[in-house]
Amino acid sequence: MFRKILVAHDASEGAKKAFATALDLAVLCGAELETISIVEVHSHFAATMGEVAEEKEEESKTYMLLKEEVGRMAAARGVSVRATMKIGHEVETIIRHARDGDYDLLVVGFMGHSRVFGRIWGGTSQNLAKLAPCSVLVVK
Repeated sequence: MFRKILVAHDASEGAKKAFATALDLAVLCGAELETISIVEVHSHFAATMGEVAEEKEEESKTYMLLKEEVGRMAAARGVSVRATMKIGHEVETIIRHARDGDYDLLVVGFMGHSRVFGRIWGGTSQNLAKLAPCSVLVVK
């Protein structure tokens, strides 16, 4: 059914649910499993270089904790998981990675916003579903 599964993971509750679902699918299908976490390039100006270093350090800690957590969960189910972190725009970077890696399923968590917000701006999961080169599973 699925041979390569990519999970967009930002450490949110929705992403954790998405990973759990993807892990179940990986077990059922014997599929490869990878998470991708994106560090967005922020366009705001920091008051000091210390703020930039502090933000970068926080993001690194979050990613390392996430990598350990998904590794433990996958190992408990007999699945190996590769955790990747990239810098860039969320949607563009995930789409490129899914295409370049020849994934056949992208799993994302649903982030609820108001209907008005979604109609005006769209959402990450909505844009991923529209633009992905493979099937997309949005987990609520």
